[in-house]
Amino acid sequence: MTTKKTPDADRRTRLNRDRVLHAAIALADEGGIERLTMRRLGEGLGVEAMSLYNHVSNKEDLLHGMIDALFAEIELPPHDQPWKTALRKRSISVREVLVSHPWANGLMDSGTNPGPATLRHHDRVLGTFRNAGFSLTMTAHAVSALDSYVYGFAKQEKALPFDTGEQAAVMAQMLLAQLPAAEYPYLFELMAKHVLQPGYSYSKEFVFGLDLVLDALGEARDNDVTPTQGPVAQASR
Repeated sequence: MTTKKTPDADRRTRLNRDRVLHAAIALADEGGIERLTMRRLGEGLGVEAMSLYNHVSNKEDLLHGMIDALFAEIELPPHDQPWKTALRKRSISVREVLVSHPWANGLMDSGTNPGPATLRHHDRVLGTFRNAGFSLTMTAHAVSALDSYVYGFAKQEKALPFDTGEQAAVMAQMLLAQLPAAEYPYLFELMAKHVLQPGYSYSKEFVFGLDLVLDALGEARDNDVTPTQGPVAQASR
């Protein structure tokens, strides 16, 4: 005699770690990381909270898994392209992930137990710099400078009181209405002659700054006199 599964039993059967992690990401996207609890996550998946512990050890393991899943979304810098092109694409991809999952900014590198996607990402970024002739010390400087810009821009962008160019224009008009031009001439000029211009979008500032950082890193590499050979090159000798 065949026993017919109930809908709840079928959900429990199909539950796995990947599904739990992506449901947790969706919950955090919707209400912020502070809204994420095992009880709410279980309710969203249609299971008891205790069932989740078959797939994640605890809340910390859940967060580590979520962050690793986000790193898996980031485009890895290809080693068959010029380093600036590769890291430009990767940095744009990082910002896109942070825009889609703003709760993750500040958590992406805070874990003590990084997953395979996280490790693969960092190793590829380091390798991109090393293969481009950056010394080990300069690579450490470069990664710090680049990621400080990417994560910092995303954080500042999130804090802005507008999301679109249209909203920025409305806010600029409100400020101009109460801003004495003679007292704050440069702020008035920025609002009137830049923010209010057709097509303005604060997000466009990201690529401009990113290219400045990458160009500066290239100059720093060219002026560096320390050895540049990486572990892969050494092993091939």
